[in-house]
Amino acid sequence: MARDVKLTRSELLKLKKQYALAKNGYSLLKKKRDGLIMEFFKVLENAKGLKNQVSELYAVAQKKMEITEMYDGGVAVKTAALYLKEIPLDIETKNLMGVKVPKITKQGQICKSIYDRGYSRIESSARLNSTSMQYECLLEKIIDSAEIETTLRKLLIEIEKTKRRVNALEYILLPKLEGDIVKIRLSLEEQERENIFRLKMIKKS
Repeated sequence: MARDVKLTRSELLKLKKQYALAKNGYSLLKKKRDGLIMEFFKVLENAKGLKNQVSELYAVAQKKMEITEMYDGGVAVKTAALYLKEIPLDIETKNLMGVKVPKITKQGQICKSIYDRGYSRIESSARLNSTSMQYECLLEKIIDSAEIETTLRKLLIEIEKTKRRVNALEYILLPKLEGDIVKIRLSLEEQERENIFRLKMIKKS
């Protein structure tokens, strides 16, 4: 159902202001949308390379684990795992094109040296040490990947939200305001013509 519009000059001025404001908002939102999309593809490029690294490191780590369990036994692997400590992470947020995304800072080294793992160097084998190092490097990349994938998700949500607002302005609000402005202008012009015609008739009489 069409909205009733007051066919007055004051209403015309009000709608013109609304239109200018909506047009400005539309322009800003378009720039934001385009900037978000550019940022998304930048992060996506890093994510692709990181995903390949994670896959490669995981494949190598699994192979090393199979060999270690075969030669050293599952007990040796589980015993070494008991010395594992929690990895302190500092999770903050940063602003990326108006979107809050995570920033994960690793406190200390995840890829440790043989001296920092806690288990006995004498009782452990070179295979076990190599496997431990491989999994530590894998874990480091997984943490980096978690930050990037969360960033991508948040950017994508914001892009969709901004696109909906841009489309609402472009296809609904702006055309409606334009139509109302034209309607009022035509009505005022018609009134003006009628007034001129009436004045002419009065002069003739």
